[in-house]
Amino acid sequence: MLKKLIAWPEPRGTPSFSSSTSPQMCEYQILNPRVNYSVGETLELLLIARDHLNRPKSYGGDFFQAKLHSPKLKAGVTGSVKDHQNGTYTITFLLLWSGDVEVSIRLIHSSEAVQILKRLRETRPDKVYFLGFFQNKGKQEITECNMYKLNGSVCEFTDPGTGEKWYCIKPKELACSHLVYQDPANPRTVTSKEENVFFDRKVTAQVLTGGISAIHVLTGNSSKGEPLLPLCTPGLLIPNPSGFYYDDKWTSRVCSTKKFPTPPNVTKCLSGKVVYMFGDSTLRQWWHYLDDFVPSLKRIDLHVPPLIGPLLAIDPENNYLVQWRVHGRPLRTYGKPLVADVHYMANDIDGIGGGPQMVIVFTIWAHFAHLPVDMYIRRVQIIRRAVVDLLQRSPQTTVIIKSANTGFKGLDFNEWQSLQLDIILRRMFSGIQVAIIDTWQMTSCHYVPEDLHPARIIIQNEIDILLSLICPR
Repeated sequence: MLKKLIAWPEPRGTPSFSSSTSPQMCEYQILNPRVNYSVGETLELLLIARDHLNRPKSYGGDFFQAKLHSPKLKAGVTGSVKDHQNGTYTITFLLLWSGDVEVSIRLIHSSEAVQILKRLRETRPDKVYFLGFFQNKGKQEITECNMYKLNGSVCEFTDPGTGEKWYCIKPKELACSHLVYQDPANPRTVTSKEENVFFDRKVTAQVLTGGISAIHVLTGNSSKGEPLLPLCTPGLLIPNPSGFYYDDKWTSRVCSTKKFPTPPNVTKCLSGKVVYMFGDSTLRQWWHYLDDFVPSLKRIDLHVPPLIGPLLAIDPENNYLVQWRVHGRPLRTYGKPLVADVHYMANDIDGIGGGPQMVIVFTIWAHFAHLPVDMYIRRVQIIRRAVVDLLQRSPQTTVIIKSANTGFKGLDFNEWQSLQLDIILRRMFSGIQVAIIDTWQMTSCHYVPEDLHPARIIIQNEIDILLSLICPR
């Protein structure tokens, strides 16, 4: 069922590069153009995909991203893309502010490139490998490790809490119990020169040329406006679009968010709270933002690798703490952490009693992007079980999920894979009293260049939503 959610149209056969979708040749136009547009109305475009020989495509599967923006107003919103699977696409924007707006459509990957990404994800998990450092009495052996069972004689490490397994090639002299360190990640080339051309910078994440002129949007009937939004609480549905930027500030369409522009605003919200964050470096940015922004938060040096954690900041005067810790293996990061320092987040959640003062925030996607989807689903199932158990023993606990965000542009880790995992994560936690912060849209329609680690202005807006969920009133 979950795999049906992420089903993606594929090209017929094995097309050549010249017959793949070209961002320079694609064209789009407004459907049913009008003289005037007003706030609250929709703008529809028809996109026709063409290959490098300027021939119209006859099948879909291209990965496009669209945004509507007003650079002078620092405003932006994402558009929805509907694939008709015949080489044409309908792109729809909701007009949410008045003034001159511009359309920007990017071809992230052609359908032909996506076909390669999908095959590599499911059949070549070895394209990223890890190293295990076995040490004892001055001796050291280094062997390859991964989440799947490797060929040959292996050491199998099973986590007793989650049942998750980790495998390393068995060292020749030392015992499996002598595994001390793990080297996070190493790429392995698994593509041919012929395949690499589909991921050239000239055809990856490129803005389509020959667009339409700016459109002027009138204020319209301002009395209609957006509907009144509920308080920010877990369990709310996320509309599309989930929000928009205006004057660099994110306006949510999910719930009535608040702004926390000063350290006292943040402190008042977090007073008496215990905030545990589990995730990757994109969530670690939230911890660093709070640590840097609030002077009364004091960082405690736990003498641990900063990319692994736990990172702890406390405010004794206002009686709260914020802690971040990595979500567990696999890890694509720098450094050589002790194996004992890397915890599976589900085990940590199982050890939390919960309560009205307790806030759990997590994200998990980026470090799984290169792996077969089944491995990701299994991990999320384990985390879901831990979250459900937590909410059963303490329904007043606040659980918040940070979605995936845009910014991955590599062959091993990229936005198409990230989007697929994000769809799965959201579905697996639907129907549970958790809140999801849609950082995917927040990072895809801002004017700053996309980065896996978003700019501070984006992080600030993400933190505003986080705090609005912790302190909705």
